Amino acid sequence: MRVGLVTARIGIPAARSLKDKRSVLRGLKDRVRQQINVSVAETGDQDMWQVAELGFATVAATSERVQQRISEIDRFLHADPRWHVVDIRTELL
Repeated sequence: MRVGLVTARIGIPAARSLKDKRSVLRGLKDRVRQQINVSVAETGDQDMWQVAELGFATVAATSERVQQRISEIDRFLHADPRWHVVDIRTELL
């Protein structure tokens, strides 16, 4: 069993309130769960309305599959213009 963790810090420049931020994050989390089948949660910067820290977790039988999902998360985060990736860190356990 292999576990992959991704911690991403994203900027949401169009957010003008926490409500705007939550709306963007809700859509992001729903889409990433559907498309990539990983767990995701907001793990930091919850009181800041133009920045979010997200944690993604995946478990698979092989490290190749975990790496594939990590790559999919990275592509997903870089593909949407509603936010920009400030920092991204990955761990394979």
